[in-house]
Amino acid sequence: MFRALAVHNFRIYVSANLVSLTGTWMQRIGQDWLVLQLSGGSGTALGVVTALQFAPTLVLSFYGGLLADRYDKRRMLMVTQTVLGVLALALAVLVATGAIALWQVFALALALGAVSSLDTPARQSFVSEMVGPTYLGNAVSLNSTVFNGARLVGPAVAGGLIAVSGGNTAPAFFVNAASFAATIAALALMRDDELQRSAPVARARGQLRAALTYTRAHPDLQLAMLLAFVVGTFGFNSQITVALMATEVFGLGAGSFGLLSTAFAVGSLTGALVSTRRDSRPLQRFLIVAAGVFGAITAVSGLMPTVWAYGLLLVPCGAAGLVFSVACNSFVQLGVEPQLRGRVLALYFMCFMGGTPVGAPLVGWVSAHLGARWGLVASGLVVLVVAVVVGAVLSRGRHVRLEAHVAPPSVRLHVDPPVAVPAVPAAPQAAGAVEEAGAEAPGTAVGPRR
Repeated sequence: MFRALAVHNFRIYVSANLVSLTGTWMQRIGQDWLVLQLSGGSGTALGVVTALQFAPTLVLSFYGGLLADRYDKRRMLMVTQTVLGVLALALAVLVATGAIALWQVFALALALGAVSSLDTPARQSFVSEMVGPTYLGNAVSLNSTVFNGARLVGPAVAGGLIAVSGGNTAPAFFVNAASFAATIAALALMRDDELQRSAPVARARGQLRAALTYTRAHPDLQLAMLLAFVVGTFGFNSQITVALMATEVFGLGAGSFGLLSTAFAVGSLTGALVSTRRDSRPLQRFLIVAAGVFGAITAVSGLMPTVWAYGLLLVPCGAAGLVFSVACNSFVQLGVEPQLRGRVLALYFMCFMGGTPVGAPLVGWVSAHLGARWGLVASGLVVLVVAVVVGAVLSRGRHVRLEAHVAPPSVRLHVDPPVAVPAVPAAPQAAGAVEEAGAEAPGTAVGPRR
């Protein structure tokens, strides 16, 4: 279950990452609380700061992936982690000195989102350089386990620290700023000769376009990105749906809302732990089924008659969501050329997180006009229906093609008819590639596998 921890570099990295991510979750709670304090409890201000933190993903992630392919990932991470620590320290000092204003929180959130957009592709693609293809699936699962473990600990520590400090959020920000030192130290202490570096990509024209062309030539990657876009846009809105179900449907206070959020986080942690058992690249069929199960549980949870039934169902809901997320991440990482991994992963995360600024307000609008239950049911049904349609389309030998354009930013879905070609002898499968037999109709051109 923890095989990737046998690798020295990954072991010290994931240990430091647990500390850093705990600090990150503390900052998220502290930032939300600070915004509510400065805005007089404005939900609009809270939505603005969230949008500002996510918006740079749409603009900068792809370029962050290009930088990760072009430069040394470890050095790049040391720079981004240092800048993130400085931003957290600046916020802490402003709050501690009483000089903080709402516009400064907005500006720092935007800067934090911009640097994170450059950090994420490098951090994700660096995992493969630490552990290699043998342990990559397990390492991705362990990363998700650490993320969700920090998600359980961080908010609780932040809440207690803020309460002990009489509502002052500065201590939470100071702790987060200090936590980045753990990751920077881990990066500095790595054994350089044990890293399995991919060859850096030389500067040239059309490198972003090359990643799009590569993705268009691989229907398996397009499938993963399509499902990631739908699940990320409509399914992963628990911060909204759980809050609305708690307050509007069950009339709960902040304490009970926290317990419901913890139930979802426990499920997510369980799903991440279960995913550590996987060694190979997931099958396409597994991604479709995982997305469908997550959508179905999400929709059913909106119909639960009591808060206890709803809380219990949040556990498998969180688990199903994380199983899909980890499988999709592993599927993309194990199916792309090393020289393109940073850019393709950036495109993947743009699909996964880029729809949040659209999906979250849409789910909120449905909940406001039709009720919180329908917001939850509708978001789950969208995921379920797309999973069923994609599964039916692939079973008939057609290709689901997702076209992404940089300028102007757009995503278009196409369903290609089956293409009949003369049968040819099957070429031997590349080492390390694991693909689902029969996922495409015989004779259908699907592009090279890795």
